[in-house]
Amino acid sequence: MAKSGYSIHTEGSVALSAATAKSILGVKSGATTANHGVDLTRFKVSFDGVTASAVPVLVEICLCTFGANPPGTNSTSLSTPGIVQAYGKLASTGFSAARNWTAEPTTISVVDVFWLTPNGGTVFYDWPLGTSYDSPLGEGFVIRCTAPATVNVRASMGFERA
Repeated sequence: MAKSGYSIHTEGSVALSAATAKSILGVKSGATTANHGVDLTRFKVSFDGVTASAVPVLVEICLCTFGANPPGTNSTSLSTPGIVQAYGKLASTGFSAARNWTAEPTTISVVDVFWLTPNGGTVFYDWPLGTSYDSPLGEGFVIRCTAPATVNVRASMGFERA
């Protein structure tokens, strides 16, 4: 089946406070209707730390219902164009996306987790075909980071309508 793919990014650095979990980037399907899900196909995360002895940052890839604080509520909606169509046929999708939550969205379920050094640490990950995470209708994903010390992070996500 032919799909359409989309991309979002933090549009700049997001500051992490010491020892505080923060959702830095997220996408929700069906902003106006719960007619589809999000198939998360890839993500990138990078830090701007410069201290070689810095303790690693906990990075979590999370499924999110957005029962509270959906994109644009206690977060910064992505600017125009925000959600960029990377491939496929043009279709109205109803996705909404944001960055830098000041109050965590609910309900979050961690689906993948890893440690990454903030000393210029970068990770690029594309799920192999057929193994990507797929959200329920009207829900989506967030990338959440917990840093032991203050550091800035940038991230991006690639996804398809599911």
